Amino acid sequence: MTLAAGHVRVFVGAGSNVEPERHLAHACAQIAHSWRDAQFSRSYRNVAVGFDGPEFINLVVGFSTGQPLAAVIARLHAIETQCGRPRYAPKWASRTMDLDVLMFGDLVEKTPDYTLPRPDLLKRPYMLGPMAEIAPEVVHPTEQRTIGELWEKFDRAGHQMVPVEITLP
Repeated sequence: MTLAAGHVRVFVGAGSNVEPERHLAHACAQIAHSWRDAQFSRSYRNVAVGFDGPEFINLVVGFSTGQPLAAVIARLHAIETQCGRPRYAPKWASRTMDLDVLMFGDLVEKTPDYTLPRPDLLKRPYMLGPMAEIAPEVVHPTEQRTIGELWEKFDRAGHQMVPVEITLP
């Protein structure tokens, strides 16, 4: 993918376990409206991690932008709010929408609000697998291996992911 000058590729994990088909369809439509080149992985049903709750449906979306990270995060938070998620919802709980920046170009940064690349990307199959579908050639900025290579070596035995058909843009 050739990027315009000043643009970076962004990858966002999207997930919901409260009316997930409806909320993911809405969130993905808003993302496609905000970033016209948005590309979506398949969706996967998988168990909640970190708490007992209904199964989640997760996917990864990639897009390019010239916007700063803060503007991208603000837009993603606004989409979460449109889906009915309170801004300060508990971390380990059911949710209508969760949109997490997994990678923002090759930015490596840790703040009180986020760490990039997102450490969970290398630990969660529902993040790494879908990202490998849409961007296997992208090099992870700290591992210095492609997402495709990291997915090939990932131990998938402990976490089943079931493909789910949902209507996305």
